Amino acid sequence: MNIGLVAHDTKKRLMQNLCIAYRGILCKHELYATETTGYLVEEVTNLNVHKYLAGHLGGEQQLGAQIEHNEIDMVIFLRDPEAKTKHETNVYNVLRLCDMHNIPFATNLATAELLVKALERGDLDWREMYK
Repeated sequence: MNIGLVAHDTKKRLMQNLCIAYRGILCKHELYATETTGYLVEEVTNLNVHKYLAGHLGGEQQLGAQIEHNEIDMVIFLRDPEAKTKHETNVYNVLRLCDMHNIPFATNLATAELLVKALERGDLDWREMYK
């Protein structure tokens, strides 16, 4: 399965820790991430991550394009609800696309862990048939 990873600056360390904790599961799947998040995850996990541009330079739009083409099966977008960024519309665009295309979407650690564990159990295998 193809998994999209995005994290606001204040959540990048949390994304690294999530990927370290679930490396054994994530290594069986294709990972896609915005540039800095991708490099940081690769650095600590030694997982291969396909990297988009930085989020504010179009990486979130690249992720959105893959979602529209049904090439992403799950998205973990660890966002900082306290941070007000001028790119907030990109977050909502990715969320909207995931809703339109029935793609599981996590915005915090609790839901991210639930999705990763569901992935391990095979609960998301229906995505293969959906393609």
